[in-house]
Amino acid sequence: MRHRIALAALLMLAACGQKSALEPVEGAALPPAPYGADVQPTADELLVLDPEAAPARSVELRTRSEEREDDPFDLPPE
Repeated sequence: MRHRIALAALLMLAACGQKSALEPVEGAALPPAPYGADVQPTADELLVLDPEAAPARSVELRTRSEEREDDPFDLPPE
C-alpha cells in the first residue's frame, strides 16, 4: 500500500514541473560576459551547446557483421 502511495506522489510531483523563462536567483547575476563580447548572453543563449561540446556523429554505423582490418596497435599486454 505504501509503495502505491509513494509511486502516485512521485508521478504527481513529476507532472507539476513549472515551465517558464529561466532567470537568475534573487540576489545573483548571470556570469560575466565572455572576453571580447559586446553583449551579455541571456540565460537561454548560455544553455545552447557549442558544436565542440556535442559534435554530430561523423561515422557510419555498421549494418551487418564485417571482418575487421588488422590493427597494428592492438598489442597484447607485456
